This record gives sequence, structure tokens and C-alpha cells, in this order.
Amino acid sequence: MLISSRPFRILKPIRIIPSLETASRCRMSRSHAVAASGLLAITAMLGQSSRAQGVFSPPQTTTQSPSTPGPGLGATEQSQSDGSQDDKSSSSSTLAVPATLSSNQIIHILQQNPDLVVELKSQVADHLQQQGTPIDANDISDQMLYSQIATNGDLRANITMFLRARGYVSQDDLQSLGSNSNIGTAEGSDLTGQESTGLSGQSPALAGSDTARLAAADLSSPDQIEASGRAAQLVGSAANQSSNEPMRGREPVNGSTDPPKVLRQPAPYNLQSMRDLYTQIPEQTLPLKRFGSDVFVNRNVSAMARGGAGRDTPLDVPLGPDYVIGAGDTLTINMWGGMTQSVNRVIDRDGRILLPEAGSLDLAGLSLDRAESLIDSALKKQYRDVKVTVTVSRLRSVRVYVVGDVQRPGGYDISSLATPLSALYLAGGPTAAGSLRMVRHLRGEQLVENIDLYDFLLHGVRAKGARFESGDTLLISPIGPQVAVAGAVKRPAIYELKPGESTLDLAISDAGGLTAAASLGNITIERIDINRQRETVTLKTSATGAADADRATIAAFQIRDGDRIRIAPILPYSQRAIYLEGHVVRPGRRSYSDGMRLSDVLHSYQDLLPEPSPVGEIIRLVPPDLHAETINFNVPNVLIGNSNLDLQTFDTIRILGRYQADAPKVTIQGEVLRPSTYPLSDGMTAAQLVRMAGGFKRDAMLDEADLTSYGVANGTRVTGNLVTVHIGTAVAGTEPKADVLLKPGDILTIHQITGWNEIGQSVQIEGQVAYPGTYGFREGERLSSVLRRAGGFRETAYPAGAVLVRDQVRELEQKSREELIRQIETSSASARLSPNLGAGDSGATLKLIQAQQDQVLARLKSEPPTGRLVVHISSDIDIWANTSIDIEMRRGDVLTIPKRPGFVLITGQVYNATALTFAPGKTASWYLQHAGGTSDTANRREIFVIRANGSVIGRHSGGLFDPSVLSTKLGPGDVVVVPQKVIGASLFWKNLLTAAQLASSIAITAAVANI
Repeated sequence: MLISSRPFRILKPIRIIPSLETASRCRMSRSHAVAASGLLAITAMLGQSSRAQGVFSPPQTTTQSPSTPGPGLGATEQSQSDGSQDDKSSSSSTLAVPATLSSNQIIHILQQNPDLVVELKSQVADHLQQQGTPIDANDISDQMLYSQIATNGDLRANITMFLRARGYVSQDDLQSLGSNSNIGTAEGSDLTGQESTGLSGQSPALAGSDTARLAAADLSSPDQIEASGRAAQLVGSAANQSSNEPMRGREPVNGSTDPPKVLRQPAPYNLQSMRDLYTQIPEQTLPLKRFGSDVFVNRNVSAMARGGAGRDTPLDVPLGPDYVIGAGDTLTINMWGGMTQSVNRVIDRDGRILLPEAGSLDLAGLSLDRAESLIDSALKKQYRDVKVTVTVSRLRSVRVYVVGDVQRPGGYDISSLATPLSALYLAGGPTAAGSLRMVRHLRGEQLVENIDLYDFLLHGVRAKGARFESGDTLLISPIGPQVAVAGAVKRPAIYELKPGESTLDLAISDAGGLTAAASLGNITIERIDINRQRETVTLKTSATGAADADRATIAAFQIRDGDRIRIAPILPYSQRAIYLEGHVVRPGRRSYSDGMRLSDVLHSYQDLLPEPSPVGEIIRLVPPDLHAETINFNVPNVLIGNSNLDLQTFDTIRILGRYQADAPKVTIQGEVLRPSTYPLSDGMTAAQLVRMAGGFKRDAMLDEADLTSYGVANGTRVTGNLVTVHIGTAVAGTEPKADVLLKPGDILTIHQITGWNEIGQSVQIEGQVAYPGTYGFREGERLSSVLRRAGGFRETAYPAGAVLVRDQVRELEQKSREELIRQIETSSASARLSPNLGAGDSGATLKLIQAQQDQVLARLKSEPPTGRLVVHISSDIDIWANTSIDIEMRRGDVLTIPKRPGFVLITGQVYNATALTFAPGKTASWYLQHAGGTSDTANRREIFVIRANGSVIGRHSGGLFDPSVLSTKLGPGDVVVVPQKVIGASLFWKNLLTAAQLASSIAITAAVANI
């Protein structure tokens, strides 16, 4: 997988969700804990920024918002976000990818691109500061980021889409990840900068396969060297079993343009220069495989290319005139002139062919040119003026024996044109002990030639040796000395040496040569002192670093069997660079030159984003220990040339935005379209703030507005000041002096016109009035006035039972009812039982109490609050008008005047709960007797009466010597309620359930008004 190394800029801040376990496990300080908890706010916006950028697309840009955008800006961003979502949904076929990078792969990309981590931390810190969380980017550690990437699947998906849109990962790479189950699942591998599966430039299918693992071995011991050879043969045999062969061209190689493989230590400051310096060049830990072992892996070649032979094998290559004909070859003889004919003849085992009219001819052992001459002479004797050409249409097969250290030794029938490499293909390649450089071609006891396959594998040289004849033997000798070459070479692998080729420069040449990043002064050799010990040898190069002298030393150095050669790369960072970051157009590295000054980097305001902070800083790494120091400078003075500073290597020039440095803000509230907190731009006035908030609402009072300003007195305390602003004339511009400049922290309040909320208020009159309906009213208008406008009462009206419903009363009643329900549900068992109740009786009593409680609660919850306000009115409006009884009306009031009921309702614990015809002058006791009296479960002491107007008469309603409730004379529409006897001797519990029964019975009287 190819990884881009171009500079990176975050489009949107990323949300990271750390767990509390992570925070405690890391033993973070308070600032670290704030960072961990605050990272919760940043992940979701990443996916919106991961839109693909095509060749003809406009340049990809980073959106940097002010510290707290107002609703107007927020609406714009929302519309852009919605458009982004629409675009993304409409082009889902383009942006949809089937796989997500694993945490190892994402962390690897972050480690290889320190710009990502630095910018990511800065964006996170800025976002948290805008939300009021004081946090510095340096308090967010690398481990906090990496742990969230490892545990948060949604975060990995968002980052994957973002990296794809920015070109760090291609869609083909993600599709290959989706088609290979072992890609992205190895979450537990090393996170220290080593290549992850699928990210090292190797084919994902090959990287995760068993054959690739078998082909890799470490040259740490002779046993492992032998295992390397066995692995090569297992690779060859596995290839014979599989039809899906890995594609070549993605083997791990070292290119000069590849990003260096480094280990990144946590930097103490969130600086790109620090991250570059806090890197280590790791030791080679990836296992190397034997060079040439993969030649015998790919079996998807033709039988002819492998050297297979047979009579059905056609010849599709021309043969030279020196080809020696033998038994089994098929000759095509073409004749024209005196006659035209084409015949095919196979040379028999005696080496003869039978010609038409000319008899047999012995051709075995002759060259093709000589055979054509003999055939031409023989046919001209039989045919006049005939011309002849002879070609070989099919080749004979020869039996060759491949023996020695091969995977499948034995005899093979191969083409007479086959090469030793073809014979090795058929035999499966050499074993672990088989050599690629010592292959012997034997004919009987005679050595025909020695074959070095490296000539072909490395240089493409195919030796013009003797051809195979039947009975020839190909002997694979035991493997010779081997060395491993790793590091800054183009083709790291394990190489076999030939006698006389034991210098370091030849081994490096076999490995493809040095890369441009190779450090000739850092070459180490892990060597085996035979039968004694292992030792490390450092190549002694010239102290001055002269390249010619170092190459001469390399050419003279002798290597041995088992050596592990590592050529270290040069430093992974530039030692002559400066860094530009923050509120600039082109952040990143800049080349450093002697005598470089700040003005050479900051030329004009075109190099900066809008509204930069006037104060910039240079973070300098001071030698020799490179500790960090900060130097402040004035940005405007540098840009106009009044001030300049000398730069040094590794300097970081940081420019902040005006809303990042101090984040000045002002607030507008009240009657404007978008009240909010806005960034304070330079020279902003109260009128400009109103326009920024969308202007006035229709109910805004334009005469005066309050402006609250804050200041600091003597640097020790905050002082406040309130002034009045003629905001209407200031916004209109008719009075310039009315407008005032704003300062950071100012609060502008736009008041509402007096009585605006009363516009459109109305009440509803229902029931027995002359003109029922909805009536508007003026502020302070009373009930009597509205009733007169409604035409007064009808003859059938019953004013004593009037029901006035008010929303505010309903809300209070609802809160009171909820509190009563909460007390009943949370009361303990001790609050329900009497203190003198025995332990043996408490269990049964509690069950009865629980049943009664459930019944009362069900009734209390099923009947909603009425919101009834008790009024005492009569049919003669003039009597009670403008008295305390005549209440003021409120918006939404509903007054219902019922008809005269003509009955009294008896409910509760009676034998016959019913409505009885009203009898003038009769008491509650009389009505109760006519309803059959109370039942055994009735609480006779707590009987209460609810009047038609909503008032309640209970046992404790009057004075000490007042008559009982049952002696109360009732009127039409009154209700007698007999509550249930409360189980349990606790006085608190009795009062609680009695109140609940009363609350659930109040709604009955409001229902009576509608009968």
C-alpha cells in the first residue's frame, strides 16, 4: 500500500472518546484528565471533511472558524455541511469503501507523518478552549490518541475516510483490505513504527499468507538458515497446490522516496520540530527471505516455459540452423517447383525418416542445416526442378535426471530446448540445503558445465551452454556460504556467496546497491566467530566522511558465512530546516540557509490567514541540549520591516489567529433574530453587532438598550459598568454619536416592548351564557366585564357551580400531585406501620397496605389535574362586580357556566354510589342514608363534601365547636365523598393516603359541570 508523505491539514477537528479507565491507568494530571474528558467533543465532524478530491476539483482547503461562531455563521456552516452530506450521498458509489484501516495501520500513518499528530493535537486543543475547557496541546499525549484509535471503531472509520480523501490511502488499497480477512485484524502487533500488514508496500494477500511467512527466516543461527531454505521449498510446493498466485511487483523494497522507518518517542512539546528530533532509527526486525526462492513460487506459466515436453507440445519458436536433430523430432518438408507438396515425418528411434519416392534417410545427430541439404539432394533425384525447405514442427523430449538437494528429485521428460531453470521448475526448486549458485550439468561422468542461477536472476544473462541430451543429469549442490543484507539497500534479502566473491561491495551489489539514504559511516556486521561466539563488527570508515574512501573500505572488507550486514540510513530529518505553523496559508517545513531572517519567511499578509494575532512567537531549540525557549515578536512590525529576527535551524515560527490568542467576544441577547456570543472584530460597534445578529425582531424596543461592560481595576478585580444606548438611532445611522464601540466581554441587551406578550390574549366562555365563545380582553379586565360582554347568564345557568380552568393552576396542581405520588411511593415500611404493631402481624399488614397503595396510586395517576380555580359568583353580577370575588382574567382562561344540576352525588365507600335528586334543606347525613349508608371499609370520620364551586368541607374545615360534616346542608351539584379506611396505624401514612383520596376526587365536581 502506498502512503503519501505530503503535508497534512485537518479539515475539521476530530473527536476522541477516552475511557475513564484509560485516564486512571495513565495516571494523568488534572490537565491530562481535562484533555481526556474534553476529547469527547471532537470525532463526528471528521467524516464531513473526508470528501474525495479529483484531478479537476478545486483545491482542498481547511476551514478555520472563529472561536464561537454566531447563529448566522452557524447557519451558513450548517448549509454547507448539509450540502456536503447531499453530495456524499449522491456520490456514494464513488466515496463508499468496503473496509476500514486497523488501528495499527492508522497509527503507522500518524507515526510516518508527524504533521498529522501535531496538527491534530492543536485542533483538539483549540476546539476545547473554544468550549471553555482550559487545555494546552502539549497536555494531549500520543498515548491518549493511540489508545482511542485502538478502542474506538467509529473513530477509525472516520479517519480512514479522511486519509482516503487526502490521498494517504487509495480506494484500491481499501478494497483489497475488504477482500482479505486477515488485513486490519491484527490489533495486537507492535506499534513502534514497524510496517503493518498491508502498509509496507507488500501485497495484502501475500503479506497475510502462510507462504510469505514460510518464505521468511532470520539468520540468527545455522538452524534458522537451514529453515530458510526449507521455507523456500515449502513456498514452491504451496504454489503448486494453489491456483490463486500472489502478484509480483509489491515485494518490500527500499526506495529513496520511501519515508524513513523510525521509532517516535513522545515529544515534551507539541512541535513538529520536536517530533522530528524525537525519532530513533530502529534495528531491522522484519525477517528476510532467501533471494531467488520466489522464482519457483509462480506456477502460472505455460508448459513450454517450464520445459514440459510431449508430442502434443507445439513449437512456437524458430530454431537455428545449428539445431541437432534427434529421434522424436517432427520435420515438416515443403516442396515446390516441379511439384507442390508438404509432408511431415517423425525421426524414428533409429534416426531415420522415410521420404516419398526417395526411400529412407539417416538424419540423427545432424544439424538442421545439414539435414535440409541431404533431403534436398535426395528429392531432386526423384523430382525435376523441385525446391525444398525443412523445418522442425515438433520437438523431441529428452529424459533428464534432476538430483541432489531438490524438492522432488527424479527423472523428467523435458523439451530438447529446455534450460536448467526449466528443469528446476519441474523439480520444485532447491531444498533448504540446495544451492542456486552451484548447479552442475553432467553427462555420464563428464561435467558439461557449472551453472550459476544468479547470473540469470540478477543480471538476466542466459548462458549459451550445451543442450540437454537424454540421460543427462542436473545436480544441485549443497548450499554455500550465506549472508543477510538489510537496511538502506534496494533489495534486502539473504544472499549466497561463491568462492572468490566474499567482499562487502559484491554483497551490496547483489542486493541492488545502496539507496540514496544509506549512511556509509554506519555499517555494522553481526558475525559468527566459528564454533566460539557471536560478535558485532563495525566497519571503520573515514572520519571525514569522504565517500571515495568509504567505498574503498567497503570494497576491501571481507565477509564470512552467516554475516548479518546492516547499512543504517542517514538521519530521518533535515538538519537545516525551520517550521511554520498556526494561522498561516502554507504551514510546514522550510529550508534553512545561513543568515536567514524572519522576514524571509513572512513576506506579507498574503502569507497569513485573515485577522492574525498581533503577537507571534518563535520556539527555538537552543543547543547543545536543544531545550525549548520562546521568543515573542510583533507581527505587524515584521511585515512592514520595522523589526526582524535572525533564525536558527529547528526554529518553529508560530502565528495564532486573533480569535485563538485572546478570543475577544461580545454577547447580544434579547429581541434580535440570532442572539448569541460573537467574536469581537476590530472596531465593532453596537449597531454592527445588531446587524451581525440578524437585526431587530418586531417586538424590540428601539429607544433604549442596556450595554454592560466589564473592566479590570488595578489588575486585581473586575468592575462592571452599565450604560444606556439609543440602539434604534444607532442602527438607523441617523445619530452617529448614539453608536458606541464594544470591548471584549460586553453584553448588549435589547428589551421587549411593554405588553407585547399580551397581544392576542383571549379567554373562552362556555355554557349557559347568552353569547358563548372566545373573547379578547384588555390588561386588567375582570370576570364581570367579560361576562357582561357575553350577554350575562341565561335563565338555566347555575353560577354557583361555575368552573374556571387556568393553565397556571393546572401546572401547580400537577407538581403537587407528582410530589404526593413520590411521597407515597418512597415511604418506608416503618412509616406505614404503627410502632406498637407486633412483628408477627407486620408481614400480612404490609401486603394489605401495598394493595391499597397500588389502588390509590392507579386512581391518582389516571385522573389528570383539572386546573380549576374556585370562584364564588352569583347570578346578579352587580352584587359581586369589582369586589375581591371579581378576579382578573388571564390568557387561556376557560369559564364554564353549567346548568342547574338538580342532584347531589354520593361516591366512595357506600353501598349505592349514585346521584340523588336534590331536596332543599337536606343534610349530607340524609343523602348518605338514602344511598344505603357506608360500607365496612369506609372511613366515617374523614367524610368530606365538595361543593359545586369546588370548595371542600371536611372534618377540620371549621372551628372546634362547628357541627360535623354530615350535618352540612347541601346544594345542587354538591358531592359527598366517603373515603376508604386507611390500613396501618401510622398517623403519617393515614394523612398521606387521605390527601391522595381527596386529590383524586376533586376532578368529579369539574365533570358534574358538563352533565
